[in-house]
Amino acid sequence: MALTVAKLTQARDALMESRANGARSFTDQNGERVEFKSDSEMAKALAALDREIAALSGRAAPTTLHFATSKGTT
Repeated sequence: MALTVAKLTQARDALMESRANGARSFTDQNGERVEFKSDSEMAKALAALDREIAALSGRAAPTTLHFATSKGTT
């Protein structure tokens, strides 16, 4: 079964709602139940979902940052 952006977004939204409600467990649309030991585990799962959504959407994270700085003198 191929994961689509819509399915991943739906899973992310449900996980965010569970996290906001203070729940430590999450049941997906297939009926699978996942229990998280801590909030940081839920945050890691959300970050993984965000990365997958970005990869499927063609929006990769920037690999290079350019800074424009000056001393403020003219």
